[in-house]
Amino acid sequence: MADIKNSEAPLSTTTIDKNKVDYATNNIYEAISIISKRANQINGDIKKELLEKLDEFATYNESLEEIFENKEQIEVSKFYEKLPKPHSLAVQEWLDDKIYYRNTADEDLAQ
Repeated sequence: MADIKNSEAPLSTTTIDKNKVDYATNNIYEAISIISKRANQINGDIKKELLEKLDEFATYNESLEEIFENKEQIEVSKFYEKLPKPHSLAVQEWLDDKIYYRNTADEDLAQ
């Protein structure tokens, strides 16, 4: 997984030039589709990592005191909430030319 903690992806909404987005494909819809698929992959990776970390704090007791006093679990959750969103990370990767893609329709025509 890419190092999302050190990503240059913006935390807030920014405007991106359309020409930069569709430069590689010459089709804005294809570019957005590729970015969307990558965002889904990133989201899955982040979710898996978060659940693994939160699983370390899992208690199987029914004590209310332990539930309310688990500050480490709260800190982990807050850390992940502050990360850039998966779509921002995917757009930044696309603009930095870090996403590999191929058009299978072009390969079918070549055969």
